[in-house]
Amino acid sequence: MRRLGCLILIAAATVLAFIAWNFVDGWSASGPLDHERTIIIKSGSSLSMAAKAMEAEGVIKSADAFLNRTKIFGGSEPIKAGEFQIPAGASNGQILDILQGGKTVQRLVTIPEGTPSIIVYEKLMAEELLTGDIPVPAEGSILPDSYSFERGEPRADVVRRMQKAMQDTLAELWPKRTKESVVKTPEEAIILAAIVEKETALARERRTVAGVYGNRIRKNMMLQADPTIIYPITKGKPLGRRIRQSEIAQVNDYNTYAMIGLPKGPIANPGRASIEAVLDPAKTKALFFVADGKGGHIFAETLKQHNANVEKWFAIRRERGEM
Repeated sequence: MRRLGCLILIAAATVLAFIAWNFVDGWSASGPLDHERTIIIKSGSSLSMAAKAMEAEGVIKSADAFLNRTKIFGGSEPIKAGEFQIPAGASNGQILDILQGGKTVQRLVTIPEGTPSIIVYEKLMAEELLTGDIPVPAEGSILPDSYSFERGEPRADVVRRMQKAMQDTLAELWPKRTKESVVKTPEEAIILAAIVEKETALARERRTVAGVYGNRIRKNMMLQADPTIIYPITKGKPLGRRIRQSEIAQVNDYNTYAMIGLPKGPIANPGRASIEAVLDPAKTKALFFVADGKGGHIFAETLKQHNANVEKWFAIRRERGEM
């Protein structure tokens, strides 16, 4: 009888040991996921709610087992809301670390330098993972860059980050402006930087182009920047054709062929480098520039030099069949 009792005790201890081992092993053992997938933890979700959702989606085998194990092995940090990437075979412990760490899936929306606000608006509205409506942002208020966003995030929040980035950049750069700069306010800096942005795609030319426009402003000369003709017509989108003579002569608040000084507002969202160029332009005597046919420009100090450069550019265009 005593022997039978010992055997029963041994058997019970074995079963308890197996249960304990299984409980412990279940925390670090591979989970049921056979491929990587994303899960969404809604804002305000408790760990219990998240566990039930993960069980329903096959991320974990049992919500109850997961919750029991987290009470013993899990940290005290709360889980975060958002979209999370769960690797194949993730254990209960790995999953809790992911949810507590708050490293959500990040997606990017990229705004190239010189993008007008109408295209920023269209790009954000076309992103199906964002939510809510927005107006077209104020021209020049967005800093071109790549911005991360989360699934379901309001578009207005993304715009606020873009605009704060521009405000912070301008606040940083404005005190560093040099005496060569002709802009009198941060707003003027954005207006002129947008023109510089549209006039050259070459980093090495930005400060020189800014210097040319600075010289023209000092001499009360028209800036005569082609992009300022296009902006009132397309709001900054490509024109898709050559500018007409009637458009060059059009009088409005933007066309710098029909006015002296800066337009009334930006014609695009300039990048940091163009803002820096306007606040610290090159020291140059040049008053003119024209395309060189190789993606850059030729600069000239006199109208005679400029006219000769224009003739060279026209010759290149004729060779290309563009004239």
